[in-house]
Amino acid sequence: MTIEALPVPPMPPYPNNRWPLLVYRGALEAEPVRPEAFESGFASRGWVGSWRNGVYDFHHFHSSAHEVLGCYAGRATVRFGGPDGIDAVLEAGDAVVVPAGVAHALVSRSPDFRVVGAYPRSTTPDLLRGDPARYEEHGSRSREVPVPPRDPVAGDGGIPELWRMD
Repeated sequence: MTIEALPVPPMPPYPNNRWPLLVYRGALEAEPVRPEAFESGFASRGWVGSWRNGVYDFHHFHSSAHEVLGCYAGRATVRFGGPDGIDAVLEAGDAVVVPAGVAHALVSRSPDFRVVGAYPRSTTPDLLRGDPARYEEHGSRSREVPVPPRDPVAGDGGIPELWRMD
């Protein structure tokens, strides 16, 4: 497994976050990748409320919770940060930790693309689309979401040290 840390600067009306997007290439290597493997792994590390589906095709973010996505089928390009953001290609076995406030939207996908999503225990995700009138409020709320105690993919040691720097 390799981890890519991708900075996503503010792009109003999307606050994004000072913490980078974390893309875990080859988080699961078994063939086929089973959604249950992501679900149980995330849950064992305190990331709960899992769901299965795809990624919305409109830019949205969560100001109240970080999110982890584990791709268990297919391939997709997801844009992070807003319309002028960065694209990441996700394939079966990859995972991504999306910091609170970071916008994301599906750009393209294979017909079989599917993900499992989850959130740190004791958080409740909202679903926001970027309201210019509430940009400061949403950005402030996003920045107040604490670093999770455990990394949903790598486990012990917490989120990579890149998130611990201010």
